[in-house]
Amino acid sequence: MNIVLVAAVALVDIDGRVLLAQRPEGKSMAGLWEFPGGKVEPGETPEHALIRELQEELGIDTWGSCLAPLTFASHSYDDFHLLMPLFVCRKWEGIPHAREGQTLKWVRARDLRSYPMPPADIPLIPILRDWL
Repeated sequence: MNIVLVAAVALVDIDGRVLLAQRPEGKSMAGLWEFPGGKVEPGETPEHALIRELQEELGIDTWGSCLAPLTFASHSYDDFHLLMPLFVCRKWEGIPHAREGQTLKWVRARDLRSYPMPPADIPLIPILRDWL
């Protein structure tokens, strides 16, 4: 089975809310909410991938020193296995805005369960909620 490495980040604002992105129509798992991030390209570290993805997807800049590893997901889908480190970031430059057709929403940690998420993301919720 093919292993896909994806890095994700919980952006946490000054009020302790977490940014979720809704997958746009036309993508797999469209309509589900997820933490921003994306595939780690060959030769990239997960931190480097997140810095690139945050710039591409949300138009914000951050630095490796601002990405704190929190936990990871390991989940088998039908046609691949996802390995996804989750980082927490509280410091960035710019205001996140959707650049790839996704919907963005700032959500309190206690309300994360109210948003339908991909199966790999669901076990991350209590860990993040306890950490915040």
